[in-house]
Amino acid sequence: MSKKKKKKKKYRVFWFFAKLQMLLLLLVAGAVGWYYYGGYAQKVSALQQEARMLVQKSSEATFRSVQTSLVYDTNGKLISTLKGEKDVYYLEYEDIPAYAVAAMISIEDKKFYRHNGIDIKAIMRAAKAMIENGEVTQGGSTITQQLSKLIFLTQERTWERKIEEMFIAVGLEKVYSKDKIMEFYLNNVYFGNGYYGIQAASRGYFSQDARDLSLSQIAFLCAIPNNPSLYDPVTKMENTIKRRDRILHQMLEDGKISQTTCQQARTEPITLNRPEKTKNDYVETYTYHCAIRALMQQQGFQFQTEFSSEEEKAKYQEEYDALYGECQKNLYTEGYRIYTSIDLDMQQQLQDAVDNGLADFTEQNEEGIYALQGSAVCIDNHTGFVKAIVGGRNQNLPGYTLNRAYQSFRQPGSAIKPLIVYTPALEGKYTPDTIVQDVKTEEGPSNSGGYYEGDITLRYAVQTSKNTVAWNLLEEMTPQEGLSCLKTMKFSRLDSRDNQLASALGGFTNGVSAVEMASGYGTLVHDGKYREPTCITRITDAEDNVILETETEEVDVYKMNAARMMTDMLVSVVQEGTGRGLALSNMPSAGKTGTTNDNKDGWFVGYTSYYTTSVWVGYDMPRELPGLSGASYPGSIWKSFMEQIHQGLEPVEFLPYIDENKAPLDNEEYLESLKNELEDLSEDSGEDLPEGAGE
Repeated sequence: MSKKKKKKKKYRVFWFFAKLQMLLLLLVAGAVGWYYYGGYAQKVSALQQEARMLVQKSSEATFRSVQTSLVYDTNGKLISTLKGEKDVYYLEYEDIPAYAVAAMISIEDKKFYRHNGIDIKAIMRAAKAMIENGEVTQGGSTITQQLSKLIFLTQERTWERKIEEMFIAVGLEKVYSKDKIMEFYLNNVYFGNGYYGIQAASRGYFSQDARDLSLSQIAFLCAIPNNPSLYDPVTKMENTIKRRDRILHQMLEDGKISQTTCQQARTEPITLNRPEKTKNDYVETYTYHCAIRALMQQQGFQFQTEFSSEEEKAKYQEEYDALYGECQKNLYTEGYRIYTSIDLDMQQQLQDAVDNGLADFTEQNEEGIYALQGSAVCIDNHTGFVKAIVGGRNQNLPGYTLNRAYQSFRQPGSAIKPLIVYTPALEGKYTPDTIVQDVKTEEGPSNSGGYYEGDITLRYAVQTSKNTVAWNLLEEMTPQEGLSCLKTMKFSRLDSRDNQLASALGGFTNGVSAVEMASGYGTLVHDGKYREPTCITRITDAEDNVILETETEEVDVYKMNAARMMTDMLVSVVQEGTGRGLALSNMPSAGKTGTTNDNKDGWFVGYTSYYTTSVWVGYDMPRELPGLSGASYPGSIWKSFMEQIHQGLEPVEFLPYIDENKAPLDNEEYLESLKNELEDLSEDSGEDLPEGAGE
């Protein structure tokens, strides 16, 4: 290359870097201007001041304290207390296993003993990942930052919270030693299931002191805090084991353990040995679940039941588990006052009805749990709130047990027909008196009993639970239309494979829960308006300042007249149909039976103007129960409970529907009768009718 060309090339390179430097200077100047003139400098300065004040006011006692949350029933009775007992299980640094310290450093913060509270490179990596992915995919938080968030800050995901977290972390490093910070962290970090700190987790999962745990057990526990829901040892043991192995590998890479030690720890089996304690019953587990979801919603989380792909579903589940874990942790530390709609007297009555209804079945599994189980849910039709919930037979077993009422999903059989087939059909050309065909077709299902009656009314088809009619109606309207009603009512385990005619008979991929069925039938009696079931009315802080209050949102699912026609036909079911004998003695009632193939699941869901109750009976591992039908054990449980809770209540008729096939005069007579009923109510109450009520 000639000297002239070399000189020209150097000249271009020089100006390239000169321009690049000028551009960088402009960007820096712009950022500084944006920082100061956009008001961010003032915000950051205020955050720094607040962080300094929080650190100055802290002492070692700050990291030992905990607030107790209280849960109340609808009458103000205390249901339960939630307290993370970190003050009881607190360990000084010298009593914390060295392996626990090493494991946390290897998996959470490799530079713990070298940084000043924040890791600039980790933050830059997290920022780069956020820019590339359009969202936060890496934490970038040191152990000191995590401690700052645990003790001083909320779980909100904002840049202000992150900046203040960093200021607090730097401040803590100036006041406390590294060993103290590690001590604070391992005594405050959440290990799931109400356990705060390494000692509480050790006692809770293994019934041992932390100092007596093996390396494998310690790494297993250290796997949990990253995401207590995803790595819950009780429900997701395989996830916890995988992360344990990842921690052991990191410890090996960091030179903390040898290859032999690592291999021995990886092959050591993990067996939980949880201590016996007073059983948290079905009210408590459901209450905590509803409270956690209410707190999630308050933080802006959008709940989903439908997904466009498996990737979207997996991403949603990861975000759900992470926030669920955070809100669950807060129940044990924030001193909430949780007010519910649960009526403890009704709860006991429902539990007794389930226990007595299944008392003859004494077979138990290897864990001592009754093989034949049941679940039941009662909803207040005036408010839409859950009044009582039973997730199984009462055996006073230690610890939490499966709450089948909202955690188990089973095939509903014919009990789903009113929700997915008949009420939608009544919105069109059908009425209770419409003639339909009960005939066997080549592709269609068989009827229970194997006989067919030709021309019958729709009312009779519902009354006798004809499979042929339900199948043909869903084929006529399409499964998509029927399923859309269930989706609107947030049936959570629907699957794309449910888009088939078998859904008319309750043949779902995953099934439904007792809570979902109760809220579905509650929609019918509420004139087709759905209200999402919950038992949380409000949550306050320890000073009784309202954090959230449940606002009942009504969503139109069915037309009013269709819902009322459906109710009228379900009255026929309990008077003359498959539920004959289950009608309440002194209260108008309606309901539907449901029985799956081979008598594996039995359902009865029914209601009055006051309450809706759903009941399921079956084995946890589905198998045949001779004699099981919706009208047998589920029906008798339903009737026993509903008779009790309606004692002393004034009988209330269901609101009648308008029959468009009747002469106008008939409807005028009907409206006149309604007016007379209003006037009678006015006389009984001693109050005048509101202006215009008679119109």
